[in-house]
Amino acid sequence: MNSRARRLTIPLTGLLMVAGAIGATGGGASAATPPDVVTSTASETPAEATSFWSPERMRKATDATGDVDLSVKGGKASPAAGPDGKPGSVPPIGQEGGKSSKSKQVNLPNTVGRVFFTLPKSNPMDPKSWKYCSGSSVQGKYRNVVATSAHCVYDVKTNQFYDNWVFIPSYWDGDQVWNGKNPYGIYAAKWFNAHDDFVVKEDYDFDYAFVNVHSGFKVTWEKDSSGKWKPVFKNVGRLGDNVGGQGFAWNQKLKQKVFSFGYPAGPHPDGDKPYTGRTMKWCYGTTGAMPAAPRYNIQEHVGFKCAFTAGASGGPWLLKYKNSSRTGYLNGVNSVAWDTDKNDRYDRISSPYFNSDTYKVYKVAANRWTK
Repeated sequence: MNSRARRLTIPLTGLLMVAGAIGATGGGASAATPPDVVTSTASETPAEATSFWSPERMRKATDATGDVDLSVKGGKASPAAGPDGKPGSVPPIGQEGGKSSKSKQVNLPNTVGRVFFTLPKSNPMDPKSWKYCSGSSVQGKYRNVVATSAHCVYDVKTNQFYDNWVFIPSYWDGDQVWNGKNPYGIYAAKWFNAHDDFVVKEDYDFDYAFVNVHSGFKVTWEKDSSGKWKPVFKNVGRLGDNVGGQGFAWNQKLKQKVFSFGYPAGPHPDGDKPYTGRTMKWCYGTTGAMPAAPRYNIQEHVGFKCAFTAGASGGPWLLKYKNSSRTGYLNGVNSVAWDTDKNDRYDRISSPYFNSDTYKVYKVAANRWTK
């Protein structure tokens, strides 16, 4: 990287842009939850959150971008990112036993989808409150975990978790979700699990979250006798039973080949808008340490070349991705978009380095039961 100023975009939606077996714990906020893991309960019931997202609201949901210029002296990679203990991993669930395909085409993972939510302390009926990110199903004891960015679950401006939070795996355009065509269902949040350093300190080195979701619904929208649209629900069971779940890896080498998936939609700084957010996109590259960004407390991010824009936030970075099974190991999430050569075009994305702190938050979610 050169020494000129970099534009850093935090794609904060609407605001900025095992090695061992998983042990069983009870349902709610367990007494064993580490003090630096923040857990919050969703405000709505599954039916309330799911029915909130009518076809119109889903189609009008946006992910806005706000830019901030930030100078990085010398442009050198920060030496802070790296393992803080032994490497570990949890295998994926699903079709992971298949052989890798020799096809040059990338089979998109069923686990990845769009996250929808409304802003806290706002009028939920105001379209400006309807926002979205990306996310992915990840392995857990109860098959109910969605991995995403912390800024896709928590609003640092109001210091509150988002409302009406749902996850739709394999999302494809708004029409798929209408009339019962959402192939694997809609899954509403029950528990949000994030690191205290993000919630309290707004430290983007901890910009990751793991959400426990309820069993899903397929929704059909039908008109009643008065002509109003009403949702009709059909329970489809647990997320992991329907789409599987990506594995999880931490304390891995900085230099890794990864796929990133997500639903970018926002514009580049120059105003160009190459993505619509209606379909899943992917990037592939080799990760490396990124420069520090003191304004957001970033010292331990890794990144690679990718032109994703806002909307891709929270999408997974997958190691050892297999085309045949569509599974790999979650080792990052889309967090920050960078314009490293100052040409008003995003050219890199970065993620917090997944270390023992990340595993600590993941482990809480992986052992948390929901109905």
